[in-house]
Amino acid sequence: MKTRSTLVVLALSVSCRTPEPARPPIAPPVEVAKPAAPPTPYEAARAEVARLTALADKDPFLGAWTGPYGGVPPWDKLDIAKMPAAFELGLALQAAEITAIAENPAPATFANTLVPLEDSGRHVGRVDVLFSVMQSNLSTPEVQAVDKEWSPKFAAADDAITFNEKLFARLTAVYAARAQLDPEQQRLVELRYDRFVKAGAKLSAADKAKVGAINEELAGLYTEFSKRVLADENTWIELGPKDLAGLSPALVATYAAAAADHKLVDKWIVVNTRSIVDPFLAASARRDLREKVWKAFKGRGDHGGDTDTHATFARMVKLRADRARLLGYASHAHWRMSDTMAKDPEKAKALMLRVWPAAVARVAEEVADMKKLARKDGQKGPFEPWDYLYYAEKVRKAKYDVDQNELKPYFELGNMIAASQYMAEQLYGLTFTEITGKVPVFEPHVRVWEVTDKATGAHVGLFYGDYFAREGKRSGAWAMGYRGHETFTGTVRTPITSNNNNFVQGAAGAPVLISLDDAQTLFHEFGHALHGLMSEVHYPGLASTPRDFVEYPSQVHEQWVLTRPILDRFAHHYQTGAPMPQALVDKVTRSAKFNQGYTTVEYLSSAIVDMELHTLPDGVIDPATFESDTLARIGAPREVAMRHRLPQFTHLFASDAYSAGYYSYLWSEVMDADTREAFTEAGDVFDPGVAKKLRQFILAPGNSTDRAEAYRQFRGRDPDVAALLRKRGFPVKN
Repeated sequence: MKTRSTLVVLALSVSCRTPEPARPPIAPPVEVAKPAAPPTPYEAARAEVARLTALADKDPFLGAWTGPYGGVPPWDKLDIAKMPAAFELGLALQAAEITAIAENPAPATFANTLVPLEDSGRHVGRVDVLFSVMQSNLSTPEVQAVDKEWSPKFAAADDAITFNEKLFARLTAVYAARAQLDPEQQRLVELRYDRFVKAGAKLSAADKAKVGAINEELAGLYTEFSKRVLADENTWIELGPKDLAGLSPALVATYAAAAADHKLVDKWIVVNTRSIVDPFLAASARRDLREKVWKAFKGRGDHGGDTDTHATFARMVKLRADRARLLGYASHAHWRMSDTMAKDPEKAKALMLRVWPAAVARVAEEVADMKKLARKDGQKGPFEPWDYLYYAEKVRKAKYDVDQNELKPYFELGNMIAASQYMAEQLYGLTFTEITGKVPVFEPHVRVWEVTDKATGAHVGLFYGDYFAREGKRSGAWAMGYRGHETFTGTVRTPITSNNNNFVQGAAGAPVLISLDDAQTLFHEFGHALHGLMSEVHYPGLASTPRDFVEYPSQVHEQWVLTRPILDRFAHHYQTGAPMPQALVDKVTRSAKFNQGYTTVEYLSSAIVDMELHTLPDGVIDPATFESDTLARIGAPREVAMRHRLPQFTHLFASDAYSAGYYSYLWSEVMDADTREAFTEAGDVFDPGVAKKLRQFILAPGNSTDRAEAYRQFRGRDPDVAALLRKRGFPVKN
């Protein structure tokens, strides 16, 4: 208990202190913010995808196609000067998309790995389509320069995806668990996985670097080879008034029109492209000019100087063999064919060598017949390759009373285009409505059609036709898809396809008359287009079929050119309007197997040389002698040259597409010939039952089912090789 005195003392002590200054109120404790955690690689990649997508969406080449029909290619905006910037942005975006898939921390599933992988690369894919058309149809020195610079970069970008270890690990995990997926998803996973492995995903880092370097070098060589061949194709042989002997008025007009296109007045020229050269060789009575034209055409890439391709293709063959060895294959052919129907080079060789002896024997018979006529003409010395087509036409006329000049007046180009579309309507219920002028095109003469389902009126797709030759357009005929069918994102994307030919325009208002062979080529390429238009695949990765299957849908559609329904409606004489008489058709039919020795040897010699070239384990060749040495070894007739000689063989050397794969035309023709017999057995060229099965099993599924099994579903058995021999008129041996 405190006493009072104590309290006083306390009071005094307090009252005597110096007063303290007033203090502010005490603030609550301040929490110091912790540094934000850096984004994970996955988050960073997603952010980069969002940033780059916003930029790419604004680019005219990378952004989504706008306009009707689900969007159309912006052909009116093409500008080669702006392509490199679009390539750079597009590839950067694709790389970010791949990184986002690879860095996803969630366990790998079909939904978070395969689906985004299928959806990646949209933007760069669109600019690649635009540039590919410029390469093939509108090539200029500027286009070639960009191609040369960027092809290796695209190859490197592809390898960066294949060699991404985290991405492949996720793909491998989905592959291991694929039994849980539906059949279509399983097939997609299996094909994707196999493609990664085939391209080197399992290699060591050192070997990946070697394969990547080879791929980049090859990409540059493909561009260089194409450039050199195109330069030789953009040449011509000039004719004077005395050089027109044997040429029909229609051919003379064609060569005059070609001269006018090149600003040559009162001249005629034979442009160095097949659709121009072959008719000249078949008609010209001037042997010296036939030799000159033949040598110019067959000598493309083989003239020395800046356009010579020998060193270029020899280097490619060596690089391909080196790559195959690194990837664990016996040869480039073994590597290329591992995912085809044939699977193994020996199977392809076996088919070719089954046909080769009969073809060589037939050539000997054909040459014997032609030599008799050549001797009557006073020709001395050996029968030469530039004599073959000329005297073949004489024999055809003598034996079968068929003159190709009789046929041309019935094959007017516009009518044949309409005929091919009528074929599609009768077989598959497709209707083609021309919309030229309503959507952009890349060249004024390009035509466009909307394709609809006749029964429902539903939109199916678009079809573009670029039919005429011009400077800067590569030779030959080809089909190209601009957009494929898919549904996996929840949005149905409809196909856009195209055909490309090299017919020569006549004078203004004059009809463009084409040969029977040209008409069949037109239907052939249209078959490729129909394959794309009728696709029902859900995933883009299931769209492309094996190389030795892809020619089957095109080849089989050639058969309808000479059917009576087509002839009655469309093969009308351009002057009289009368349909082709049955008597003329019968003569053509009787002569259908005529000259098959030439046709078969010309093709097979190219296919055999291709296979021999690409089964060399070391890939070391002498480019000046390999072709001739191989032809001598297989006993090729000297009177028939290869359809595509190595110095100009763009199928092999403009890309990897047909390397060790030129045999595929014959492989596909086995199925084609057997399918033709299916319609014959049905008794109706447009038999709805056969057509329905052809669409259901062959055309619509793409590669979503095994193609050999698909053929068995269509025909009830494997294709019969004997059908091919019967089609070509060769003896069938058990």
